[in-house]
Amino acid sequence: MLADQTFEIRLAKTAQDIRGAERLRYNVFVEELGGDGVAVDHGDRLERDEFDAYADQLILVDPSLDPADLDHVKGVYRLMRPEQAAEAGRYYSEAEYDLTALRQSGRALLELGRSCVHADHRGGAAMFYLWQGLADYVAKHGTEVLFGVASFHGTDVEALAPALSHLNNAHLAPEDLRPTSLKYQPMDLIPADKINRPAAMKATPALIKAYLRLGGMVGDGAFIDHDFNTVDVCLVMDTATMSAKHRDIYTKGARP
Repeated sequence: MLADQTFEIRLAKTAQDIRGAERLRYNVFVEELGGDGVAVDHGDRLERDEFDAYADQLILVDPSLDPADLDHVKGVYRLMRPEQAAEAGRYYSEAEYDLTALRQSGRALLELGRSCVHADHRGGAAMFYLWQGLADYVAKHGTEVLFGVASFHGTDVEALAPALSHLNNAHLAPEDLRPTSLKYQPMDLIPADKINRPAAMKATPALIKAYLRLGGMVGDGAFIDHDFNTVDVCLVMDTATMSAKHRDIYTKGARP
């Protein structure tokens, strides 16, 4: 694993940066998780879609590596502001969720997507750097509400019933900020008093648990994405309710 101080966090600007981000996304979403999509380039091993032309990609970089090799990108966050979504025609999430409540909230929105970290850097400082970069981006653009789909690997809803039920029972977003699944997969699969919370949390991906620790909430219903071999939930975070203590979990010491 690289020393933490070798990381740089910035927006992708060059063709090498963008292709490096798409190569990492391919490694994670296609090779590791078995996903696919109409715009995925299997020949060059790039995971891409039509939204990449409009969104910003926040990247974690190892500056000691040659960008031409594309392996210099070790973490990615794709970010889409309202004006970028307007240019693209919609948010990525709107293929899966009705975002009417968010759009009508009058709040400044930011969609998060395609978040991933190279396998060699998970569990270390990499995610802290990405969160610090995201915090800087949010402050710069005056973002008030962050949202985006997050995934459970696999499409076996029964196996995910404890985790989905816990999210629905304990972390459902308020109605005025609550997206609704367009292909509605109920999440209230187990009665609240029957949920095994430790088992539910163990089955919940680390990124989703990180959002929950920041006060994250979920929309109404899950969405089964067969192309990406996932069960998705729509996460929502209201920065107004994010405590300073919770922010410090991800921002304190993230940069040298």
